[in-house]
Amino acid sequence: MSLRAFIALELPVAIQDAITDRTATLRSTLARPLVRWVPLHNVHLTLKFLGEVSPANLGNLAQVLKVEAREHAPFTFSVGGLGVFPNPRRPRVIWIGLETPPALVALARGIETICVRLGYDPENRPFSPHLTIGRVNQNTSAAELQHVRFALERTQVGAFGAVTVDAVHIFKSELLPGGTIYSHLYSAPLESGDERK
Repeated sequence: MSLRAFIALELPVAIQDAITDRTATLRSTLARPLVRWVPLHNVHLTLKFLGEVSPANLGNLAQVLKVEAREHAPFTFSVGGLGVFPNPRRPRVIWIGLETPPALVALARGIETICVRLGYDPENRPFSPHLTIGRVNQNTSAAELQHVRFALERTQVGAFGAVTVDAVHIFKSELLPGGTIYSHLYSAPLESGDERK
């Protein structure tokens, strides 16, 4: 039986808690059904969405990911700011921003390469790292979209701090009536250059 899976970086609980605190007013102002908010302890940085994966393929993927991860040294990136896709006039995805150091780009590129080699669909959009915290309902009226835009303009979240990346993770995603549940399946540690075997 296959499962929905993705490869991602975890965030420290302190960063998740800071995001929770500083977006609390926004989340209460833009409550369901206007915006579907991600449970903030589910917030992560997706590097590759895999879709349906069989248990056998999951084992292969874990082994290849372990080898790829060893090629990358641990690194840090800072988290901060609030934005939307595709633009403020038509907000659909609400996100927290982060800096994109070369090490993050290299890791994402390496993971994309191994996944395509294993037969997963290539990503057709450029890598644009962000932390999705909410999705605006597709059926909103013009007045509701204006309400969303004004609420976002009034919200300042500032900087949340730095994240140290020392591993990449495979997660299972279960779509349940009460929301999506993410379960940790596998971790592949990053290694610094002088520790590589």
